[in-house]
Amino acid sequence: MNGVSGRMGYRQHLVRSILAIRDQGGIEPPDGSKVTVRPLLVGRSEAKLAEIAAQHGIDDWTTDLDSALADSRWEIYADFLVTKARAAALRKAIAAGKAIYTEKPTAETVEEALELARLAAEAGVKTGVVHDKLYLPGLQKLKRLIASGFFGRILSVRGEFGYWVFEGDWQVAQRPSWNYRAEDGGGIIVDMFPHWNYVLENLFGQVKSVYAHASIHIPERWDEKGERYDATAEDAAYGVFELEGGVVAQINSSWTTRVDRGELVEFHVDGTHGSAVVGLHKAKIQHRNATPKPVWNPDLEDSHDYDADWQQVPANDVFLNGFRQQWEEYLTSYALGTDYAFDLLAGARGVQLAQAGLESSRSGAKVALDPLSL
Repeated sequence: MNGVSGRMGYRQHLVRSILAIRDQGGIEPPDGSKVTVRPLLVGRSEAKLAEIAAQHGIDDWTTDLDSALADSRWEIYADFLVTKARAAALRKAIAAGKAIYTEKPTAETVEEALELARLAAEAGVKTGVVHDKLYLPGLQKLKRLIASGFFGRILSVRGEFGYWVFEGDWQVAQRPSWNYRAEDGGGIIVDMFPHWNYVLENLFGQVKSVYAHASIHIPERWDEKGERYDATAEDAAYGVFELEGGVVAQINSSWTTRVDRGELVEFHVDGTHGSAVVGLHKAKIQHRNATPKPVWNPDLEDSHDYDADWQQVPANDVFLNGFRQQWEEYLTSYALGTDYAFDLLAGARGVQLAQAGLESSRSGAKVALDPLSL
């Protein structure tokens, strides 16, 4: 596990996923076997690795990635590094014959992402890319609504994601400073468009084109040492995505917005037979038979309680942490040797959408996405 000292690698992948699986004694695939996990922590700082290992009862850690990859005891290489460092490490792991499980984006360019997918296919190694948003309780409820035919024909999707990230001068920023430097691989398009790609293609349809506008709304920020720096990567992006089947998705992504909605991300889905608003956890629906008939009259105050027209969707299930659930599915697929859909080619499509979004913002034009293949 390379990069576990970072926020996401430590909290979601190590503590809430791998250690949770370890501490429950492993997982049991459908064939009745037992799969247990043993983590090897990899990073640059001996002090940080030793502290994490001691805190969680982990025996194995190293600052030598090459030695770790050469050791046959470790079957899977998991990567949670910053984007700029990821591709080089993945190439090493593929060359060593390790199975791959990695955060996104998988590379900085679609060409590099496709190259990694081809190398893995040629080496015959299983690959997995994090698709954590699909496992959120709210989106699992949405998937169930789609499967039931609730929406009829889906027309459109509107997404709002984001929150205010402090500049770092009078309050410490809650995101790392590299996120706001393009030269370090930062920017909200690179960070979020790969997420939107797999959410859209797995729930509504493949993305056919994108029109995006990126902005640097806050041009100067202060880093972890309290030093001022110029923000060179966008902190907000406004995208329109055309999907196969005629669905139109519009998603705003922003680190410069103050939240006035139920959750930090919400999707509003409209269909001919019904609509839904879903977030990280909650989902509410309105069927066409329960849809009010508003009349536009700006001269009169509208006393209708539109919130009361919506019905909460029950959970009807116990949802695991999304990162852990995907880890369990990947480990099961690895143990049984079955196909795994969320592979490096799927990751390359996410990079493709991010690259197209940046190109659209630069050119001011809508950018079509050609199908990717090995």
